[in-house]
Amino acid sequence: MEIELSPPFDVVEPAAYTAPLLFNSPHSGRIYPRSFLAESRLDALALRRSEDAFVDLLLADVAASGTALMCARFPRAYLDVNREPYELDPRMFEGRLPNYANTRSLRVAGGLGTLARVVSESQEIYARRLSVDEALHRIEVLYKPYHRTLRRLFGRIHREFGVALLVDCHSMPSCGLARDERPRADIVLGDRYGTSCSPLIMDCADDTLRALGYTVARNKPYAGGFITEHYGNPGGGFHVVQVEINRAIYMNEQDFSLLPAFDRLKRDLASLRDALAALPFHYLDAFHLAAE
Repeated sequence: MEIELSPPFDVVEPAAYTAPLLFNSPHSGRIYPRSFLAESRLDALALRRSEDAFVDLLLADVAASGTALMCARFPRAYLDVNREPYELDPRMFEGRLPNYANTRSLRVAGGLGTLARVVSESQEIYARRLSVDEALHRIEVLYKPYHRTLRRLFGRIHREFGVALLVDCHSMPSCGLARDERPRADIVLGDRYGTSCSPLIMDCADDTLRALGYTVARNKPYAGGFITEHYGNPGGGFHVVQVEINRAIYMNEQDFSLLPAFDRLKRDLASLRDALAALPFHYLDAFHLAAE
């Protein structure tokens, strides 16, 4: 059960941090292990429907001036680090899952657990059941090292500045499965309905993106996943905001080709980084100390 990824994720750190920022792209990995492709009943293009396609490339310039960046290289369809470590669907596996597995979450029910059962449009990924050992192996060699590294980076920034901001970046389909759903905003910001970061951060991101010409929504349809929920602790000086980017504004969703607007969006995300870096983090630090 060798994982054909080395390293499984990329970390870019500046020589010196100029702001307490960490950008993260947990779903943009596009290196598909050969063994996974052999196990799947879908072709490579269908599997890519669950990717946050090219978000890592959109963020490539973010780390250029004093900001850290972390990106998964393994695909979300293979393992999803924006879930609990053991959100597993027993229907997918031969044998019995450990009793600590969460087999009843809404995400498992929807086929999108730590090991996904489906990609978009509810297409089943696997031709046959997997072994339980295969699931546990992926969690040990990919999920746990990813989160150890993310926690280490986030904690290091917090120790240096007294406050830290994680910007968790994703992409979304331009429309949902419901036929009557309205067209989605260009960007959806999520803070778990005000619980994962200071309102000052949300307002800054919202105002900056609107000034750049984007339509922006908050928390609907995406309020933030496992990372936003479990890493955000504003009272302790740990802030997390999720950024969901509408794929239609930078790529062709059918053939995965990039649109000319890709370069502009890449520059605008660097501008967002600059705006967040200019926030009065000393105020946020004072705020959480006063709250303790």
